[in-house]
Amino acid sequence: MRAAYAKRIDALYPLRGLEVGDIAEAPVPDSWVTVNVRAASINHHDLWSLRGAGLTEDRLPMILGTDAAGVTDDGREVIVHAVLGDPDRGYGDDTKDPQRQILSEWVPGTFAERVRVPARNLVDKPAGLSWESAACLPTAWLTAYRMLTTHGHGVPGETVLVQGAGGGVSTAAILLGKMMGLRVWVTSREEAKRVWARDIGADAAFAPGETVPDPVDLVIETVGAATWQHSVDSVRFGGRIVVSGITSGAMPGADLLSILAKVITVQGSVCGTTAELKELANALVHSGVTPIIDRVLPLERIHEGLEAMEKGQLRGKVVLHV
Repeated sequence: MRAAYAKRIDALYPLRGLEVGDIAEAPVPDSWVTVNVRAASINHHDLWSLRGAGLTEDRLPMILGTDAAGVTDDGREVIVHAVLGDPDRGYGDDTKDPQRQILSEWVPGTFAERVRVPARNLVDKPAGLSWESAACLPTAWLTAYRMLTTHGHGVPGETVLVQGAGGGVSTAAILLGKMMGLRVWVTSREEAKRVWARDIGADAAFAPGETVPDPVDLVIETVGAATWQHSVDSVRFGGRIVVSGITSGAMPGADLLSILAKVITVQGSVCGTTAELKELANALVHSGVTPIIDRVLPLERIHEGLEAMEKGQLRGKVVLHV
């Protein structure tokens, strides 16, 4: 089977460990369902895996990829949910299962001609959603959706601050926030990214650490240590901070005094559930909002897409045709 996979781990030069070619299909439970992949999309998770974060040498070679849309052997058009977890162990939420995993960590991922997953991980692809758009949803877009809705409790008219414009989650949060009727503010170190964020719908864009005009109701925190204090300072009394990323570091000064004094709610967030993935797909069709795609590449050119991601050159998702 043709696939893109991690052949070795290289923390400094992750793309050196990436191979594209034929690989034997790894065994999975017989009850799992085969999906013939039509489109997949890349995420920072793929780069982190190549660096050895969440993926160890003893599990190599490992097919990478968490996002895909495709067709089952019986003709069902589906979106693949990336989280492998047991809702019963997670109090009804598979992302809260202590033993949860993401595709490509312990079982083969989606950058292949075929991927096999439990039947509960399949969501029907709406007819109004293209293969490319559907392939963008399971990780970054679902994460942003849950951060704004289930965990962020955003309501029309509120203000949300999205830290770190340009990333997959932050881009999705801008478009979804506007879809929900929120006022969306963003931050970025680069003026070009601030301009781009405004061009795609953000109401205002600020430099990192810049004082915002008014306290915000909700902060979407995907950066971590570098922006944490700004998030705490910017949110209103009784506001919410939802965290899904730590790209700049996982151990900021917590500023517990401000958190308790301002009665701030801090919520961790990982992807979402299959029910939320279905909600998201249908909401996009109903609203007409579509994921921004930077480029579409054949699987053989995956290095190009990951290199652009590593260098911060993307404006939207990279979609792969397998």
